[in-house]
Amino acid sequence: MKSMNAFERYLSLWVLLCIACGIGLGQLLPQVAQAVAQMELARVNLPVGLLIWVMVIPMLVKVDFGALHQVRQHWRGIGVTLFVNWAVKPFSMALLGYIFIRHVFAPYLAAGQIDSYIGGLILLAAAPCTAMVFVWSRLSNGDPLFTLSQVALNDLIMVFAFAPLVALLLGLSSIVVPWDTLLTSVVLYILIPVVLAQWLRRTLLRRGQAAFDAALEAIGPVSMAALLATLVLLFAFQGQAILHQPLVIAMLAVPILLQVAFNAALAYWLNRRAGESHAVACPSALIGASNFFELAVAVAISLFGFESGAALATVVGVLVEVPAMLLVVRWVNASKPWYERGQRAA
Repeated sequence: MKSMNAFERYLSLWVLLCIACGIGLGQLLPQVAQAVAQMELARVNLPVGLLIWVMVIPMLVKVDFGALHQVRQHWRGIGVTLFVNWAVKPFSMALLGYIFIRHVFAPYLAAGQIDSYIGGLILLAAAPCTAMVFVWSRLSNGDPLFTLSQVALNDLIMVFAFAPLVALLLGLSSIVVPWDTLLTSVVLYILIPVVLAQWLRRTLLRRGQAAFDAALEAIGPVSMAALLATLVLLFAFQGQAILHQPLVIAMLAVPILLQVAFNAALAYWLNRRAGESHAVACPSALIGASNFFELAVAVAISLFGFESGAALATVVGVLVEVPAMLLVVRWVNASKPWYERGQRAA
C-alpha cells in the first residue's frame, strides 16, 4: 500500500499552524487583512479567487472525463455513490446543522452567526470530494478505474447540480441566497477550472505519460500551499471570534464528523447489499463521506464573506478531513473479512 506524502498526511497540522499564523496576522497587522479583503470585483475577492484556481486546477487535472464510459462496469457501486453524494449527504448535513447548530449548541454560539454556520456546513456537503479521494482510494486498495470514473461523473454533475442544490437547502434552512453570486461562484470555481484543467491535462499528455506524472508531482505542493495561504487569510479575519469563543471549532466539528461516519457506513453497507466487490465499496464509502472543501471555502467567502461563520465552518471541514477519512480507511480495511463473508452468503 502506498503511503501519503507529507502534505497529505499532516494536513491537519498545517491547518492548525495556519490558524495560529492567521490569528497572529489579524491581531498584529489588521490593516494587511483589511487591504486583502477590499480587493473585490463583483463580490469576488481577487486574491482568494486566484488562490482557489491554483489550488483546484491541479486537482482537476487528474480527472479524466474519458473514463465516463467505464461507469457501466460497476453500475451498482456508481448508483450507490451517486445516491449517497446527491440524495443523502447534503440533506443529512442540513439536518445535523439544524439539530446541533440551531438547537443543541445554539446557547453557546453567536446568535448572529447561526444561519451562516449552517450555510457553511451545507456548502461543505453539497459537493463530493474531487482530489483527496484518489488518496483515500489508494490507501484502501480501491479499484482505481471505479474511483476515476466516479470522480469524473461527480464533477460533471456538480457543474449543473451544485447551485440548485445549495439554493434549495439554504432556502429550506431559511437562509437567503443571492442567486447571482452563487451562479458566479459556480462559473468561477467549477466551470472555468474544469475547462482550464482539461486543457492543461491534454497539453501535458501530449508530452507523454512520464512528463504528465512529473508535472502532477511538481504542482501538487503548489496546490496545497495555495490552500494554506487561503486559510491564513481566513483566520486573520476569524481570529477575534475564535479567541472569544475557542470551542466554536469543536462544536462545528460535531455535525461534520457525524455526517462522515453516517455516509461512509451507509455507502459501505449498500454496496455490500448490492453485491459489489470490496475494491469498489471502499472508494464508494470514501467518496460518499468526503467533501470538496476547496470549493466550499471559495463559495462561502463569496456568499457570506471572510468574517462569516460559513467561512469558518468550511475551514473546520478542512481541519477534520484527514483524521476522519484516515479512520474510515482503517475501518474499511479492517472490516474486509466481514464484508466478503456477506458477499459469499449472498
